[in-house]
Amino acid sequence: MLLPGTVAIVIPAVVVWLGGANIEPVTAVIGALLIAIGLALVAWTVRLFAGVGQGTLAPWDPTSTLVVCGPYRYVRNPMITGVATILAGEALLFRSWGLVVEIAIFVVVNALYFPLVEEPGLRRRFGAEYEEYRARVPRWLPRVRL
Repeated sequence: MLLPGTVAIVIPAVVVWLGGANIEPVTAVIGALLIAIGLALVAWTVRLFAGVGQGTLAPWDPTSTLVVCGPYRYVRNPMITGVATILAGEALLFRSWGLVVEIAIFVVVNALYFPLVEEPGLRRRFGAEYEEYRARVPRWLPRVRL
């Protein structure tokens, strides 16, 4: 939880402390709702990593089983989606352009990291099981079915 906590709590606190906040009731309510949704999603994924995956977020204790249940049925990286949702909520709550910049940086870093580092590692660890999962489940946003 160190990395998600740093990205979703420590950095935003510093950004708001340095740049100030301009809280308005409507955006505060929407922001708080997004933060709650994001926190719930992150907590759910951490529990799944420990229970189903038999591991943690830490690179020295990765999951031994590929987690494909819960929110992982809809997106391959629901924790990233959860953290981005928390950041969006914080940006709305505090009406902070600095946090909007943080979201953009967060998205770009993860857009590079996952295909270049994370996914090749998962291919090595889980082989065909991961390839099949990757082929049917999108990375961050669920597919819209009409």
